[in-house]
Amino acid sequence: MKTRFAALALAALLPILAACKADDGTTNTSAPAEPAATPASTEPAAPAAGAEAAAPAAEGGKTAASAAPAPTTAALTGPAPVEGADYQLIPNGQPFQPAAGKVEVVEIFGYVCPACAAFQPLVGPWKAGLPSDVNFVYVPAMFGGTWDNYARAFYAAQTLGVQEKTHEALYSAIHSQKTLKGERGADSVDDIAKFYGGYGVDPKQFAATMGSFAVNAKTNSAKQFAQRSQISGTPSIIVNGKYLVKGKSFPDMLRIADHLIARERGAAQAH
Repeated sequence: MKTRFAALALAALLPILAACKADDGTTNTSAPAEPAATPASTEPAAPAAGAEAAAPAAEGGKTAASAAPAPTTAALTGPAPVEGADYQLIPNGQPFQPAAGKVEVVEIFGYVCPACAAFQPLVGPWKAGLPSDVNFVYVPAMFGGTWDNYARAFYAAQTLGVQEKTHEALYSAIHSQKTLKGERGADSVDDIAKFYGGYGVDPKQFAATMGSFAVNAKTNSAKQFAQRSQISGTPSIIVNGKYLVKGKSFPDMLRIADHLIARERGAAQAH
């Protein structure tokens, strides 16, 4: 837990980046960013091509339903989140992968998104410190073009058992090492498969898995979940399928998520 909050405090002092955002549902634009190796805070994006990311006004006060006691409440910081200012309630929202006795936290992300690359050094330690009854799930965004190829790569890597060990390395290859192009060009399926070949996977098998029926089904589910959750850009954090987190910066997003997780854990324990 200490690691999570130390990382958040450090990131609050670093430069702001614009989040990646969809414009017409098929493409994605992003503002220039620092290399992914440098964690930074940023603002959630508005769904307009080329627009600057706008921060919602932070409001104090408490929600009508306060969080029930849970093991993490002592570590919560700042005021209780307020609907509209700190999070958006998702109509008829449902978890992406419901699991009995678990509160789900989803990050919708894109490997080619500079803001997602900057978020990863924060969300990685935060994810590692979550309670055992919280299930963290990465969901790749399907904004068209190279975004979709990298979403298929995510699920192919998951299918072949190398997703965990390649997740941060792929961000680095695109944004720091620049051995892959991301949005700077067009990485072919073979280019992407060659990267995974460096982690013990046969590139031909990886390319075939990217185009498999199973991976197509998973990417379709991911796209439907993102649309249902009404995201405006990446990275987006969704708690238990119910709450789309807003916030003024990456650390603020994670602070709000902590409150909402505690609320959902408390509600589960009350039943």
